[in-house]
Amino acid sequence: MNDIEWGVIGGSGFYNMPDFKRSQEIHLKTPFGEPSDAFIIGELKGKKVAFIARHGRHHSLLPTEINFRANIYAMKILGVKAIISASAAGSLRKEIHPGEMVVPDQLFDRTKHRDDTFFGNGIVAHISFAKPFCPNLREKILGSLIKHKIPFHQSGTYLCMEGPQFSTRAESNLYKAWGMSVIGMTNLQEAKLAREAEICYASLALVTDYDCWHPFEEEVKIENVLEIMRKNTENAQKVIKEVISDGYPDNCECSHALRNAIVTPRSFWPEETYQKLKPLLIRWEEHNGK
Repeated sequence: MNDIEWGVIGGSGFYNMPDFKRSQEIHLKTPFGEPSDAFIIGELKGKKVAFIARHGRHHSLLPTEINFRANIYAMKILGVKAIISASAAGSLRKEIHPGEMVVPDQLFDRTKHRDDTFFGNGIVAHISFAKPFCPNLREKILGSLIKHKIPFHQSGTYLCMEGPQFSTRAESNLYKAWGMSVIGMTNLQEAKLAREAEICYASLALVTDYDCWHPFEEEVKIENVLEIMRKNTENAQKVIKEVISDGYPDNCECSHALRNAIVTPRSFWPEETYQKLKPLLIRWEEHNGK
């Protein structure tokens, strides 16, 4: 499976896209439990790709119920080098309109109940996360958006909330006052874990609504969100196909994020924890001659 370079996290619309040649479904188990669903493996524009529906193919998982660690760990053992995420988001700025896309460059965490690291149990690592999205992969996405003339915003802060409920108006106004750009429920854990797994990660935030801060817009309703999301999906498919066909960003800083991040001396690593994390530690061991 090491020839699978690309991973895509989204909904079923992203592995039913035109030109995707599906070859198999793979059910994986990880030391962190089972992923959200089977991985759909196939070829897109000559590149091997692994797709997963983050909420399950029937959208049966709440954002808090998603096993983010299993999803990203499974991507790692499949050999994935770069992940593109596509997800719905609410706009927190009047100039970011529903139906447009944002390529966020920053994250803000408002989650409460989620596991967001592979480490612990005797091995401590502190990754750099000042740039939470891969800059090289972001540039590829921006180039594709320009090429296809899709309305987009080239940067912004994605605030990740717990959910599943949408914001109160008080919360929404506070996030807007803080200068946040969009709000969603999934990208924070994916980005952190992908960085620990030394996988490039970037996101396409598909704007579906104005959250509930806008005085002249209707409050967020799931039926409206889903309708705009369906329209956004077609444009997102174009971008994903374009980026994947160009190849993943090789020799990126993301690929050696753990090089200086592990602070526990190798001689003190518990064997059980080491075996659990071994697929994530291959580059570290190569660099450190272990």
